[in-house]
Amino acid sequence: MNILEYETTQELKTHGNSNFPFNIYPCSIPLDFTGVPLHWHNDMEIIYVKKGRGTVLADLRPYQVRAGDLVFITPGSLHGLEQYRDCTMEYENILFQLSLLMTSVNDLCSEQFFQPLLHGRLALPVLLSAEAPFYSEAVRCLDALDKLSGSNEPTRILGIKGKLFELFSLLFQNCPQAAPPRCPSKSLETIKLLFKHVETHYQEKLTISNMADLCGFSDSHFMKFFKQHMGISFIEYLNDYRLMMAARMLRASTDTIAAISEEIGFENLSYFNRLFKRKYGMTPSCYRSGAKEELLRHICT
Repeated sequence: MNILEYETTQELKTHGNSNFPFNIYPCSIPLDFTGVPLHWHNDMEIIYVKKGRGTVLADLRPYQVRAGDLVFITPGSLHGLEQYRDCTMEYENILFQLSLLMTSVNDLCSEQFFQPLLHGRLALPVLLSAEAPFYSEAVRCLDALDKLSGSNEPTRILGIKGKLFELFSLLFQNCPQAAPPRCPSKSLETIKLLFKHVETHYQEKLTISNMADLCGFSDSHFMKFFKQHMGISFIEYLNDYRLMMAARMLRASTDTIAAISEEIGFENLSYFNRLFKRKYGMTPSCYRSGAKEELLRHICT
């Protein structure tokens, strides 16, 4: 299971398609999943925090977010989400392709704004909170998108496009910091390569030598590089990724704990149990039982 499959296990509020690549779906951390591992994609993503608090990572920088905050993730940006302390965070995830707002030829909007944004030559503010002078107008756009996405009217697609254009107009008009950023560093591209490899191969045996070869580094240089940029060792990151996927599987499947441990790449069940308890403060079986109780409480309320 890769991160895109992981995310799309949630029920979509509206389904995008190749002719209209736009969708919105509600998520909750930790009810739906304990976090979203670092990943990237070619879609534009807006995170609209509805309740609670959480942490969003954008290009390796952490942002503490709370109810009402808006987070803008541009195509290709490395990002993820984590639970903040013991807080719950409910949010809407708005995903769409910028091609939805672009025409193929002689389009000034595409040339001046959307093509540069798509290719990383133009930036947006990552975090927009209630203190921003145009915040209320931006939120009205998002609330309108939410309402339109739940409509069955054929004209809803026109409304969605219109509100997206209005939103981007607000952002580009009111954010003087939205200037061409520096070119993506080689280090960031290497980290993205590593994360993509982990995302698709975490169930396999991954060694320091494997990953060093992937980057063209020596083993020692790779270990130093990863620790310098991530603050933890590669093995710690790999184990944390596997444990996050295990937590998701414990909530979503009826597979045995031993089967889950093996499926996510742990060869030793005792080692898996020990690491899981260290990360989540309880055994996998207790976590699974607690997740079911939490879900029932959520349904009842």
